[in-house]
Amino acid sequence: MVALASNSAVVVFSGGQDSTTCLYWARERFSDVQALSFDYGQRHAIELQSAAKIAAMAGVPHTVAKLPIFEDLGANALTGGTAVSGDLASNGLPNTFVPGRNLFFLTYAAAWAYSRNVQNIITGVAQTDYSGYPDCREDTLTALQESLRLGMEADFKLHTPLMHLSKAETVRLAEQHGGLEALAYSHTCYNGEFPPCGDCPACQLRAKGFAEAGVADPLVLRAADGV
Repeated sequence: MVALASNSAVVVFSGGQDSTTCLYWARERFSDVQALSFDYGQRHAIELQSAAKIAAMAGVPHTVAKLPIFEDLGANALTGGTAVSGDLASNGLPNTFVPGRNLFFLTYAAAWAYSRNVQNIITGVAQTDYSGYPDCREDTLTALQESLRLGMEADFKLHTPLMHLSKAETVRLAEQHGGLEALAYSHTCYNGEFPPCGDCPACQLRAKGFAEAGVADPLVLRAADGV
């Protein structure tokens, strides 16, 4: 099995609240951290601007990879023409579920990491306060890590620091690691709006987390200031 550099890490980085928290978490654990974002035809492509801004604030190299396959697949509210809603589709999943998205992202990230001698792959998925996506569950990520290790004969380590945290606990973790200022530039809104729409499931979950943490959302404050 190929031994990769244990002091190196790549953060799968959307530019959202969770991945920003993970980026600042990673900076305190690894000496070599890079951020990898994906342009996959998402409705909220504005998040890529947030990712670039936050990576620069954190002093972390940032790469954007294109994955146009999801536009071809369609049939969901994030890459197709369906309106974002809190309603469940006929399969019982939210209509914002993009089939295979995290599996593709993490497989790509592992291949990218392999070619750069990077051992640690970090993703902000969580099954505690998650949106009902099966590719955010711990059993999925455990199985995927083993598949990546076997499929590339490399000693990857897949980290999910938010897996068992509520959104409120995630807010506190960002604060603990110095990421609160960066969250002012993060993007969560599924409708791709700034100021955030406040109505989509992602906006509501974010607002709930900040409220329960007793912390003012710096993104909302920035929007109110018109910055």
